[in-house]
Amino acid sequence: MIEVATVNGSGCPAGSAAVGVSLDNTAFTVTYSKYLAQVGLGAKPTDFRKNCQLNLIVHVPHGFTYAVASVDYRGYAQLQPGATGEQKASYYFQGQSQTTVKSHQFKGSLDDNWQATDTNEIAQYVWAPCGERRNFNINTELTVNAGTSDPTKTTSFMAMDSTDTAINTIYRIAWKECPPKR
Repeated sequence: MIEVATVNGSGCPAGSAAVGVSLDNTAFTVTYSKYLAQVGLGAKPTDFRKNCQLNLIVHVPHGFTYAVASVDYRGYAQLQPGATGEQKASYYFQGQSQTTVKSHQFKGSLDDNWQATDTNEIAQYVWAPCGERRNFNINTELTVNAGTSDPTKTTSFMAMDSTDTAINTIYRIAWKECPPKR
């Protein structure tokens, strides 16, 4: 069973993100409604970067451990010619230094839906320590830079949203048995 301990950040203010878990506990979905990074007309100086930190409690069956196998991110971007955007995510367990970081770059001119998928080879999975309860953290961020575009005349943005104003970010979980204790 997966439960959310906290969801916070400039990209997911209180009440703007929801988490749903699949019936078989092999995936969970995060839906955002206010995750938007932008530069240019109408943007505040701090709007160029937004983030959202998920702190999850995963109730692991005795004798098993888990890792995030893949993640699908979706959203919409309007990047002016010369502007750039980045979607980035960091995955780590509470109290562990091992962090997996994935990023995806986007270049203007772009006015369309975007999708990015983070996948790991099984050898690169960050597995939860066997026999220990550690919260799992996922920190996502969107960054938009004006680049050579003119932010005094245009606006560039990236959002984790879709035409129905909600984006489903799907996280797939891999499970394995822990080695027997000796």
